[in-house]
Amino acid sequence: MGEKNRRWVLTRRPEGNHYSDAVELVDGETPELIDGDVLIRNTYFSLDAGTRMWMGPREDSYSPPTPLGSPIISTVLGSVVTSRHPDFRNGDLVRAYGQWADFSVSRPDEVYVERVSRQLDDPRQHLGVFGANGWTAYLGVLEYGAAQPGETLVVSAASGVTGALAGQIAKQHGCRVVGITGSPEKCDWLTEELGFDAAIDRGAEDFEQTLRNTCPDGIDVYFDNVGGAILDSVLGNMALFGRVAVCGLLVHYDQDEPIPGPTRFDQILMKRLTMRGFFSPDFYHRGPDLNRRMRPWYEQGKLRMTFDVTAGLENTLDAYSKLFTGAKIGKSLVRVGEPDS
Repeated sequence: MGEKNRRWVLTRRPEGNHYSDAVELVDGETPELIDGDVLIRNTYFSLDAGTRMWMGPREDSYSPPTPLGSPIISTVLGSVVTSRHPDFRNGDLVRAYGQWADFSVSRPDEVYVERVSRQLDDPRQHLGVFGANGWTAYLGVLEYGAAQPGETLVVSAASGVTGALAGQIAKQHGCRVVGITGSPEKCDWLTEELGFDAAIDRGAEDFEQTLRNTCPDGIDVYFDNVGGAILDSVLGNMALFGRVAVCGLLVHYDQDEPIPGPTRFDQILMKRLTMRGFFSPDFYHRGPDLNRRMRPWYEQGKLRMTFDVTAGLENTLDAYSKLFTGAKIGKSLVRVGEPDS
């Protein structure tokens, strides 16, 4: 008999953000492993807005739709309890593509599974600064956005994990950093806690004029996490030869059909802009090197991440909804079990 294993399963395609109608918590047991498998006892798993697109029917996404009847996929942090793979041992702490579940079954030869250190002062940072969000932020600022010291960088969804890290990394690189976020309280967090030069509430009635006043010489680099109307406003305020690094399209994720836009596409020509999309699995192999580069900033307290942790697998959907309502700051995690020593 296997271990008891509750898991969230996609039973139908959600409409809008009505996840509870489409995802069901199912009781079961861990399966019999085959050669090449590892069984991971999840301690935490990551909640990321991009998984909403995987739930839908779109075939033109960067990842194919999750088949109905399948568990929801996520990045997990946990301990290997049974290994049928020669490179992993029982007790290894790993970060992996797993499932919203008590236990994850992963196949390292087919999906991402990496052994990580137990020496990190806060193991959750394996899903924060020193995980895919941190790598995305670093490369989005310095390579895809090609930010230079003295330039103005604007980042949307700036109180989310990737946006907050991107802003901090840009500051360490000598940029002037402006964050776009969802409330005055989040604006204060960005400027007072993380050291952003300025922050703008996207809900302000005079948002576009405020953006123009805040960036009077134009925006050299835009780190885009949301798309939609904010992207249009930014395009109208870009500097000549500016760069747009497209990391996420949050406002599009609950749409089953492609959304036209941006309406100010002509600014790409008028301002001679460069736009480039990027997707974190393309550079997972660079993770160890990127972590070495960021480690000094982290140890000096110049690269920080706050966690919004929800306890209990059964509360996953409540936590997930916060990604789209803006009712959280920092990295969203679900704690499934207690960290082991």
